[in-house]
Amino acid sequence: MRRTYRVAVAVLATSTLIGPGIQPAQAGPKAGGAAIVEHHPGNRNLPLRWAAPRDLRIGTAAAGGGHHLEQDYPDPFTYDQPYRQVLAREFNSVSPENQMKWEFIHPERGTYNFGPADAIVKFARQHGQVVRGHTLLWHSQNPAWLSEGTFSKAELRAILKDHITTVVGHYRGKIQQWDVANEILNENGEYRQENIFIRELGPGIVADAFRWAHRADPGARLFLNDYGVDWPGTKVDAYETLARQLLADRVPLHGFASQAHLSMRYGAPDQLGAVLQRFDDLGLSTAITELDVRMDLPASGVPTAEQLRTQADYYKTVLNACLAVDGCNSFTIWGFTDKYSWVPVFFPSEGAATVMGDNFERKPAYYALRDTLAAARCRH
Repeated sequence: MRRTYRVAVAVLATSTLIGPGIQPAQAGPKAGGAAIVEHHPGNRNLPLRWAAPRDLRIGTAAAGGGHHLEQDYPDPFTYDQPYRQVLAREFNSVSPENQMKWEFIHPERGTYNFGPADAIVKFARQHGQVVRGHTLLWHSQNPAWLSEGTFSKAELRAILKDHITTVVGHYRGKIQQWDVANEILNENGEYRQENIFIRELGPGIVADAFRWAHRADPGARLFLNDYGVDWPGTKVDAYETLARQLLADRVPLHGFASQAHLSMRYGAPDQLGAVLQRFDDLGLSTAITELDVRMDLPASGVPTAEQLRTQADYYKTVLNACLAVDGCNSFTIWGFTDKYSWVPVFFPSEGAATVMGDNFERKPAYYALRDTLAAARCRH
């Protein structure tokens, strides 16, 4: 039976959108100073966070650091007020895009730079959002002092333990989920040797990373996170084997996440739900953590209507996969506007990967997510 929900939405001082092409939410009747919004798929102004089922967090990456430092604009999260307004209005979960990665938060040995990440955590708390920590053990975006240094095995182990203990401990009680081990397996299911800690210390360091993170914040949910796990195959099999082993060894592993960086050159991941279910069956939470859908753009640089419809179908397919699995409780897109997307920097022939254009105008993909979320909420 379909039910209509009435939810009191606190009016945030920063939630009024002024970006071009954005339709502001229409407030309904007032009760106790709060706006009342009817939850149903036809409400075209309902933000994603309020359309979603109550047990599903809808998130985005908070732009900053990384490739943004090489662009001709100031830090998006810090200086783009319309961007911050959309971020506050649409989402109830945020993931620092680069601000918690090693090169940004631990630029020199023994020196931590928490300022940019602290600002995101503060923003999230002010706007009723949770935070996903990203990331603790990864082969990429490490500072030169680490990647080019010469260390004994004991030193490397101490460096990783100190980093995890310090960073996770700094945010104790403020981070809902952590991507502890990020992209640790190759497509053939073998451990990435580009990861200095795995290469020098062996795969057992993965279990240690989870144990250290759990000791630093027992309340945080700890995840394996990777791309290329949207279809069944060797890589997924290897992650399932790893997860089973970690659980058997009583390692505090709580979840498995698919990044879901997708390209329209390939088919939509229509078996993603089956992949997530395999890990749900192990008793793990699951999540979509970095969804975007890039496309080959015409010479004009403007997607065609057909491309936008296809992109919307991809987004909907991934969301439906998450909604179909009981333990999938976090759904994050990797940025919401093409204005700051990482895709054109790393895939020069592709782009337009997010749910909004450069001026925050909503694409069909945005409405596909919003309507699918609202319909799912009505079913609950």
